[in-house]
Amino acid sequence: MAGNVMSVAYNQLSAMYGISMGTSNKYDLHKKNELRSTCNSIAKSNKESPLYKIKEGDNVRRFAINIKEHAHMIKNVVASLSENGEGIESAFQKRIATSNDPDVVTAEYIGSNDSVITPQNAGFTLEVQQLATPQINTGHFLRRAGHDFNPGSYSFDLNTGSNAYEFQFNVNDDDTNEEVLNKLRKLINNANIGLQADFLADEAGTSRALQIESRQTGHKEDESDLFEIIPHRDKGSQEAMNLLGINVISSPAENSSFLLNGTRHSSYSNTFTVNNMFSVTLNGISQPGQAATIGFKPSSDAVADDIERLVDAYNGMIGTANQYENSQESNDTLLRDVSRIARYFARDFGGIGLNVEEDSSLSVNRDTLTNAISHGNVTHTFDVLNKFRDALGRKADEASIDPMNYVSKIVIAYKHPYPQKNFATPYISSMYSGMMVDRFC
Repeated sequence: MAGNVMSVAYNQLSAMYGISMGTSNKYDLHKKNELRSTCNSIAKSNKESPLYKIKEGDNVRRFAINIKEHAHMIKNVVASLSENGEGIESAFQKRIATSNDPDVVTAEYIGSNDSVITPQNAGFTLEVQQLATPQINTGHFLRRAGHDFNPGSYSFDLNTGSNAYEFQFNVNDDDTNEEVLNKLRKLINNANIGLQADFLADEAGTSRALQIESRQTGHKEDESDLFEIIPHRDKGSQEAMNLLGINVISSPAENSSFLLNGTRHSSYSNTFTVNNMFSVTLNGISQPGQAATIGFKPSSDAVADDIERLVDAYNGMIGTANQYENSQESNDTLLRDVSRIARYFARDFGGIGLNVEEDSSLSVNRDTLTNAISHGNVTHTFDVLNKFRDALGRKADEASIDPMNYVSKIVIAYKHPYPQKNFATPYISSMYSGMMVDRFC
């Protein structure tokens, strides 16, 4: 239930403010002591926050939410670069798979960093000849405003490889063809049986057809199809199915076909494992005779990728700060506070390929960065990068707890000068610490 509420909340935030709160990953999961620490930080922020007034409006909320969102992104990147208390240089010990043709195939290393790498398992070639495809049934095009279905009750069976389902639907006197198709679309999608039903429209937009696609791809040798639609034997159901046409396969499911190190293989899915070390995803068809090569990314490239992710997260917050600079919603402290971190390291950054631009964003010279983390004073380079990571993480923690620090507001009253007499109070900062209180709780 709580998960559904949060999902609805995030969807509403996205619709209201045109932003994305990001997808969940392992860094969004926290231990009890971490959550307790965050809760205590919010309570402390409320105790020390004065009573103030802000201008109501979507722009203020959007500004606060954008700060919260980008702080969240920074914290996740920082967490990924701080696993087990290690520094960024630990990426030298990580094995990262790479493909020289990602449009055709991508790969992820899923083995252990302690696994023994031999010439036999260090990489492979893969030529994709056929992608795994789902089964698709495409119905007949019917006039959207037409009334081709007679009023009544209709039913059909839908059989998959392991289960059989019975579907029933009613047609009312005033139901148009579009309304009947929409009933069936919802009926199939809400059943959660591994099928997705959608509309197809003709060029003029006056007619629609129902298309049903399996989420599964490929099939076993003894399977002729992934699902089968059979109308019941009564005349009405037979006539309704003849109108719909969704019982006819327009595109059968196919297995993937590929050459792995020159040997032909196939798979039900476009994602599979090789040697229990690589998770491979097929994305396209190879040019004849041009196999993609899967191997390991050089350690210096892996570290450079991590630094670029950290820079992108920093630039996201700087972009929000620049967007609202000198606006009536911002008190102009966000840009100053965040850019101060990069400018503090500007002199050291110059020698390792990071440059502070006029708008306070960071740019990366990949060649200089790769050289700095591979040669020269490598210890100093990683010391600078780790300190930048930690400083940015601390600032993201502060912004996440109380983004209202950066919103333009009028102070009405300060708290009691003696902290021991202050209590946590539901001032405005509370609404944006959890981000759900004012709208959804």
